[in-house]
Amino acid sequence: MIAADDSVESLRAEHEALMQFLYLAPVGLVQAGIDGEIVMINPISAQLLLPLSPDGCLTNLFSALESVAPDLRLQCAQYPRDNGMVFEGLHIHLRADDQVRGTPQILSLTLLKLDHARVMAVISDVTAEMRRERQLRQSDAWLNAILTRISDYALATIDKDGRLFDWNDSIARVTGFDDHIVGSPYSVFYPKDTMTSEHLLDRLREADNNGWSMDEGLRLRADGSQFWCNALIAPLPDREAFGDDAHAPAYCLILRDISDKRAATEKRRQAAFSDHLTSLANRRAFFEAAELELERAAHTPRSLALIVFDADHFKGINDRYGHPAGDRVLCDLADALRDTFRAVDTVARLGGEEFGVLLPSTGIEQAVASADRLRAQVATRLVAVDGVEIAYTVSAGIAVLNGDAGGIDVLIKRADEALYLAKAQGRNRVTSWTPKITTHENPPQRSRNAG
Repeated sequence: MIAADDSVESLRAEHEALMQFLYLAPVGLVQAGIDGEIVMINPISAQLLLPLSPDGCLTNLFSALESVAPDLRLQCAQYPRDNGMVFEGLHIHLRADDQVRGTPQILSLTLLKLDHARVMAVISDVTAEMRRERQLRQSDAWLNAILTRISDYALATIDKDGRLFDWNDSIARVTGFDDHIVGSPYSVFYPKDTMTSEHLLDRLREADNNGWSMDEGLRLRADGSQFWCNALIAPLPDREAFGDDAHAPAYCLILRDISDKRAATEKRRQAAFSDHLTSLANRRAFFEAAELELERAAHTPRSLALIVFDADHFKGINDRYGHPAGDRVLCDLADALRDTFRAVDTVARLGGEEFGVLLPSTGIEQAVASADRLRAQVATRLVAVDGVEIAYTVSAGIAVLNGDAGGIDVLIKRADEALYLAKAQGRNRVTSWTPKITTHENPPQRSRNAG
C-alpha cells in the first residue's frame, strides 16, 4: 500500500512539474481536444488569444482563431494520420483593431496531433521576425538576379519619369520589342491591369531609397504572349552629370526570363500567401500589400480603396446544406472576385465568409461600381452541390483613404462600419462609408457564419 501511495505521489509531483514547465514556457502552449475544446492553456497563449475571442472566453481554440484563421478546424479534421504535425509555423495576421502601434501583429502557430482525441498548439508573436524576413527575401532576390543566368537578360536605361531611353538587341531577344518602344513607359512590358501610373513611379522612388527595386511576375512580349520575369531597377551612378534634364538616362532596367523557375516560385508563394480553401490571398498577403500601399501613399498621396464583402445568411447555408456546401459557396465567391477585379488589386479572404479587396489608386466612384458589379453578378449565380442548386448574395462595405490620416486599421474599421450598415438595411447591397454614417460606437461583433 505504501509503494502504491509513493507511486501516486511521484506521478503527482511529475504532473505538477510538467504543469509548471508549461506555464513558464517562453511560448504559448495550448492542449485541446480534437474538436478544439481547450483542456490546458498557459498565460502567454491566453494573452495572445483572448483579444481574438468574440465573447471574451477561451473555451475552444478553433473558435478563438476562426475570424483570422478560418480553416484550422478543417485542416485538423482532414489530417490523415493518428498523430503528427498538422502544420508548422503558420503565420496569422490579426485583425486591424488588434494592431500594435499601427503595425499588424503576426502570430506563428504550430499544431500537433497527439492522438485521435488531442491536439497541442504552440503559439508565438513573430511580428518583428516577419519584418526581418521580408527584408531578407528582397536581399535574396537581388543576389539571385546577379548570380544566375547572367547571359539571359534584357538591359535598357529609363529616364526620371520611367520612359525607355534606349533600345538594344537584348530587349529584342527577351521580349521581341523593337526600337519603336523608345519613349514609352517601362510598363509596356507589363500585362494590362498589373501596374498603375503611380506604381511605375513608386518603383523608381524605391530604387532611389534602397539602391534598387525588384519585382517578379508575368511580363508581356511584343506578340502578346507572357513570360515569368524578374525585373530589377537601379539608379545610374553618373546620372547627376545630366543635371535636371528629365529626358536623360537615370535608371538601369534589367529584365530576366525565369519561366523555368516559375513553378517553384509559385509553390513557395502559394504556401506562404494563399488561403487554404479558396487559393485567394490570405491575411498575411493582404496586410503586406496594405502596408506597402500605405508606405507609397505617404510619399506620393493617392487614394486607396478597400471593399469588404460578406456572404449573406451564410450560417443558414451551412445549417441547411452542410459545411462542405458552404465551402463550395465560398470557392464560387472567390472565383467571382478573381474574375471581377484587376490584377493590380489584392483580393483576399480575411476570415470565415468575409473577403477584402484592396484597390490602389482608386476613388469611391470606381470602387462602388466594381463592388456593385460583383454583387449583381453573384446574385445570378447558382452553386451546384449534390444535385442541389444553391443561390446566395453578398453585401459590401467600402472605405477610401484620400491622403487623410490613418492606416489600414482605420480603413478596415470604416469598411466594416459600412458593411454593418449594408447588413442592417437588408443585405444584398453596397454601402460606402461617410462621416455621417450612424453606427454604434462599438457595433455588435458579427459572428463568423452569421451572415
